[in-house]
Amino acid sequence: MSSYFVDLHVHVGSDWYGKPVKITGSKSLTITAILEQASRRKGLDIVGVIDAHVPAVQEELIYLVEHGGAKELAEGGVRFEDTVLLLGSEIEIYDAASSGPIHVLCYFPTIEKMKAFTEWLAHKMTNINLSSQRFYGTGRELQGYVHEHGGWFIPAHVFTPFKSMYGKGVKTSLREVFDADRIDAVELGLSSDTEMADQIEELHHYPFLTNSDAHSAIRLAREYQLVDLNHASFLEFGKALKQTGGRGVRKNFGMNPKLGKYHRTVCAVCFHPGSPSDRTCKACGSKKMVKGVADRIEELISASLAPQRPDYIYQVPLDYLPGVGHKTYEKILEAFGTEMAIIHEINYQDMIEVVPKNVAAAIVSMREGELEIIEGGGGVYGKIQPKLS
Repeated sequence: MSSYFVDLHVHVGSDWYGKPVKITGSKSLTITAILEQASRRKGLDIVGVIDAHVPAVQEELIYLVEHGGAKELAEGGVRFEDTVLLLGSEIEIYDAASSGPIHVLCYFPTIEKMKAFTEWLAHKMTNINLSSQRFYGTGRELQGYVHEHGGWFIPAHVFTPFKSMYGKGVKTSLREVFDADRIDAVELGLSSDTEMADQIEELHHYPFLTNSDAHSAIRLAREYQLVDLNHASFLEFGKALKQTGGRGVRKNFGMNPKLGKYHRTVCAVCFHPGSPSDRTCKACGSKKMVKGVADRIEELISASLAPQRPDYIYQVPLDYLPGVGHKTYEKILEAFGTEMAIIHEINYQDMIEVVPKNVAAAIVSMREGELEIIEGGGGVYGKIQPKLS
């Protein structure tokens, strides 16, 4: 059994490092660059791209398998260099049973199964060529297809005020929209952690995932998990979700919820803090109050005891740390290889040979959970407070 770093929520975007594969007759995509970033710079063992239902993404992926050194695995997934790609799709549900839009993640083991999913979705979406599009069907119907075709169904960033299960989609329970037995895991999102989420009893049945929801290269592995598997593949990770045969999520690495941009209720216009009951801002009079994740969870509390969970370790990407600009970031990567190596392995004495002492000290402080934080809210991320010395 070995441990693997995993981030399963990455979007094909426009500002990734590297050059995408050129495909005749279609727009150049960047799934190649995502894999290069995950393998060469971030040090991720498994990465999930959640735009894999898009036909052009599939076309580039097939090109990679045929010409670019990637290989489909017998147990599901696609290996590229040191990273295994898992094929996912983020979909928006807003059926008659839901109170608002809900984003969910659907994963399949092979390119062919994802292509079949695309064909099915094409009759239930307006534009299959875009990510996170509205699904014209019910949540339970989507769950049924995913499970009947060997996939996983995971509600995404479940507390985000917009387009999430508890943020907008249900009043009090996931059972209002979904079949509870056909949920494989729950993705927490950037403004919640294990302790917060476990205040809701119906979530005790599911493993928690911490993923980046990355829309750009630098945000890849903003959050991730350490998972014990026999080897990296779709089948093995599915066993980890079921906690079978010694496999399972062993640690969650995520931002302190106070850094999340929706942690507390805040006015979206002037960012003055408010209470969950406020309909207008007491500072500027705006009616654009955004209820924070912490306040929403307080409304949903239903558990007095929590199950035993993996450790949730507060962490931020290197570029969040005071003193880590672009040049410093590139310098430390060049010296030590990948972010995972720097964050988890490289000692202070080695780091100060390459970067200023305050940067090395900030990395050590992060490892030890000693970062000072300014809370976020209302769509604005929190910040790391530089220590005064």
